[in-house]
Amino acid sequence: MGSGGSARPASAEGPGGAEQRLEVRGGRLPAALWAQRGLIKLYLSGAGLRELPAELAALRHLRTLALDGNELLEVPEALCRLPRLAHLYLGRNGLRGLPPAFARLQSLRCLWLEGNAVARFPRALLRLPGLRSLQLGDNRLARLPAALPRMAGLRGLWLYGNRFEEFPPALLRMGQLRVLDLDRNRIARFPDLAGLAGLRLLSYDHNPVRQPPRVADAVRLVGDGAQEFMEAREERLQGLRCQDEKEEEEEEGAEASPAAPGDGSPLLGDAEGGVAALPGSPGET
Repeated sequence: MGSGGSARPASAEGPGGAEQRLEVRGGRLPAALWAQRGLIKLYLSGAGLRELPAELAALRHLRTLALDGNELLEVPEALCRLPRLAHLYLGRNGLRGLPPAFARLQSLRCLWLEGNAVARFPRALLRLPGLRSLQLGDNRLARLPAALPRMAGLRGLWLYGNRFEEFPPALLRMGQLRVLDLDRNRIARFPDLAGLAGLRLLSYDHNPVRQPPRVADAVRLVGDGAQEFMEAREERLQGLRCQDEKEEEEEEGAEASPAAPGDGSPLLGDAEGGVAALPGSPGET
């Protein structure tokens, strides 16, 4: 049902990669859509949808579903019955959470929920260990569950624009994370994050911190003071590299020094204590 009677564009893609245009009128999807059981992608962004019909569950080959920018207040049961769904975009709706049945989406790899009204971390997500990218920016979260490390496949976590006043302790046990975005929260102090071995990008901008968080040398920082911090770090690392190179050159020079004349030391000893022929020398057989 939905608002307005004007047509809004949408699109779908079948197994052959051919794109087809759709029209959504008054928040209603064309009935012919549900007969196309082989669809793999369905883009319904900004279509004025307030609900989805039960027929959605018939699209069992669907891998990508974009429903961002609609007027959904809850995730429909039919969506939770898409066994191959890997990419789901639900940003900028009116969602307050996810139903327990959401945990059925075991093929899900990427979930965008930004710009909703989620105040508690959805427990169903803890039962999706294969999820790799989770976008929860611009919601109302103030804490994360202690069980978060169950999400062992998670590589990117976006939590910008929420209500965190302290760094969530559970994140310290998420060593596999590569991207962590905590921009625009209220965190005044960050713990030592050098132990997050997988981390490559940390955004802490627009938090009331006095200095950049301590991270491993491989991490790129985004935030107040980050540029100066990374320049100083690069200068320090460059100095260490130069020192290592100098020490290696000195060691190689010592190993390559020729024996003093007449000291009787063999250039290359064989197993018998004699002198072995060098490769390519006349004595080689």
